[in-house]
Amino acid sequence: MEDALTLVLAGVSVGSVYALIAIGLNLTYWTTRTMNFGQGSVMMLGAMMTAVLVAGGVIDALAALISLMVIAVIMVFTEVFTVRPALKIGGSMGWAVSTLGVGIILQGVAAKYFGSQAVAFPDMVFSAQDYVEVFGVRFALQYLAILVLSVALVALLELLLRRTVWGRAMRAVSMDADLAAVAGIPVRPIVLGSYIASGLLAGVAGMLIAQTGGTVDPAFGFDLMIFGFVAAVLGGIGSSSGALVGGLALGVIEKLVGGYISTAAAHGIAFALLVVVLVARPQGLFGQREVVKV
Repeated sequence: MEDALTLVLAGVSVGSVYALIAIGLNLTYWTTRTMNFGQGSVMMLGAMMTAVLVAGGVIDALAALISLMVIAVIMVFTEVFTVRPALKIGGSMGWAVSTLGVGIILQGVAAKYFGSQAVAFPDMVFSAQDYVEVFGVRFALQYLAILVLSVALVALLELLLRRTVWGRAMRAVSMDADLAAVAGIPVRPIVLGSYIASGLLAGVAGMLIAQTGGTVDPAFGFDLMIFGFVAAVLGGIGSSSGALVGGLALGVIEKLVGGYISTAAAHGIAFALLVVVLVARPQGLFGQREVVKV
């Protein structure tokens, strides 16, 4: 029983990371029906810049703030020069390739200026020794912070979408940007804002996740982005609550498979789940079928 609880808590820890990434992917989907496949590299850049600045003597809070400001500029560039031109071509999936290309460029830039070796990341919120006990099993406070942030973001985003004028405007832009513009909704600021918010969330997520491992390198974030995407699809792309449930479910199943069957099969289960969900329920667990009028 204790072993099972240990695996479940480990799965919740990892799953909260996947959920946080999935929520960030959903932010841009709400406005443009696109996702930033360079988000893993954005996470890496935020964490690596922060680590390098802190190592250079900059205080933690200021280093994090500078990194987030740089990320905001990068997200503006991504939306304006890679996503927007692709969306002007009807039916084009060029945004997927272009955002992935931006991610690869960011990896190269990080390797060039920060080095290709792992950089030590400071303890900004909790240390690796901080934990709470749940029925006798240790649960790291670093992972607990990520879980709390994920749950808080789901509640905040649901409130934003359902209870505010900005949320209604985001949904209107997602359904029909041209009609929303005719109705007087500021489409461009809303789209740009969603990309900036997604990037800032990725930056914060990168810093929190880097703490759990203690180091960050240019390859950091790519695998996490893939599993975050699987979590988003599993829960239902566009659903913030689905992203949370999908991420946690994916993490728990992955750890249980690794603990009771084989660690080699732990990562493969994510893609097996993806295939099953796409076949049985393409819209995901919490997604809704879309009716397209042609």
